[in-house]
Amino acid sequence: MPTRQKRPSKIKQLGISVLLFGFLSYMGLSAVSGNFGTQNRKVMISQIEQLEVKNSNLQIEITNIKKKIALLDPKKLDPDILSERARSMLFMTHVDDRIVILPTQ
Repeated sequence: MPTRQKRPSKIKQLGISVLLFGFLSYMGLSAVSGNFGTQNRKVMISQIEQLEVKNSNLQIEITNIKKKIALLDPKKLDPDILSERARSMLFMTHVDDRIVILPTQ
């Protein structure tokens, strides 16, 4: 007795092909224009460069502030700096100081 085998349905094969093509299209689109795609990569690189510049500026500012703090350390207090700061804060001058008045702009 001969056996009869079922032929695969063409609609089923076409449906699977369409589904796989749609999935691959979605993955390709998200690889190009997704949050971490090639188009947003340029934006992220420019943001990284801006943050690196900001970081270097802040490091310079931190270094300057640390130098100022080191000058005000009570163990290493410089009397010249102390008298200069006190006179500038109290708006007073020393007898030997020379005052230069600059025109306002």
